[in-house]
Amino acid sequence: MDRRTFVKVGCIGSASVLVQGLDPMVRAEKVPPAAPPIDLHGIPDYKPSPLGMPGLFPGRVVEVRDRNAIVRNRVSQPIVRRLLEQAMKELTGESSARDAWAKFIEPTDVVGIKINPSGAPACCSSPEIIREIIASVRSLGVPARSIVMYDRYSYEIDIGSYQVLLPPQVQIVGIQDAFSGGGVGYEPTVYCDANFFGEWETRSYMASIVAHQVTKIINVPTMKDHSAAGVTGALKNLAYGTFNNVARSHRAPHSFTNPLVGLMCTVEPLRSKAVLHIMDGMRQVWHGGPLTQVQAFIEQPGILLVATDPVAMDTIELEAIEEKRRESGVSSLWQHDPSSLTADNRIFFHDASKNLFFRQPGHIAAAGKLGLGISDLKQIDHRLRPS
Repeated sequence: MDRRTFVKVGCIGSASVLVQGLDPMVRAEKVPPAAPPIDLHGIPDYKPSPLGMPGLFPGRVVEVRDRNAIVRNRVSQPIVRRLLEQAMKELTGESSARDAWAKFIEPTDVVGIKINPSGAPACCSSPEIIREIIASVRSLGVPARSIVMYDRYSYEIDIGSYQVLLPPQVQIVGIQDAFSGGGVGYEPTVYCDANFFGEWETRSYMASIVAHQVTKIINVPTMKDHSAAGVTGALKNLAYGTFNNVARSHRAPHSFTNPLVGLMCTVEPLRSKAVLHIMDGMRQVWHGGPLTQVQAFIEQPGILLVATDPVAMDTIELEAIEEKRRESGVSSLWQHDPSSLTADNRIFFHDASKNLFFRQPGHIAAAGKLGLGISDLKQIDHRLRPS
């Protein structure tokens, strides 16, 4: 077992220890708790950007796919390049990929790339896609030193091996160390405040890199289910990857990802800076997310989704994962049957009929009601383009 695998197994094991001893069946018999008041504190008098969510193209989601984009778990750089260029031109209506990117990025920008390394090495934002995004941004005149790839935890970035796979001078930032706790790397005046389950610390602070350093954010979520939120897509990748102290929103079997995910995405300047969302669907996790390493629940469809509207994007993602679960004969992500609950991570990771929480896929529609995008499938302009 190599170091990276050891770290990942250790982290999953630690999570299992935390879950052991809980009795979700007992708690499930109680009435689900109502969401408490959630106070939002953004940067005062921040001027919203017209590029901010839902962005330039509300309701539009472009899907491109090529089965050969990933073969035996290896992503093809040339095919990813072609898919991304095709998707960007379709999204914007521009005749060239460079002109498409220029709608969002200027040479003077400091560009943040918000990855999702959680679940590495089995399913994380593919370095091949990140490299193509970096190349596209640099083609507009943005220097490599003004590009910042970031996520919450350095150790998860380490597991994904991004440091050795990206161009020199691109900044790679872990906002905080998983085991240091506290607010290192966070802005103390920008936060969400709520008491969910009687926790001692009720605030979640925004990352300083988002509040002050980057001027634009390209969000690169993965396509996977989530044991608490239902799915982890564009919205959750931004919200729970930008604010700290978010695990407190879950206590088996209940979760307040709905409405917390959407509310966090409304806080300025996160809302204005997140101008483009590129979902990595090279791999698709349909059970056991976000951390699973079980290959039986990981498809390799070779998909990219591109949008400025994170709600519409996540709605398409949710439907795709629901379809796969139906094909596999397992319950919907919307199911709230107490008999499906388990407190044992080992059972959860290997049995698609079990879950740790009552999932909350409704967080997507709730975000739509906050003005972050469109969640009605009938109103979404889903452009599925052949490769």
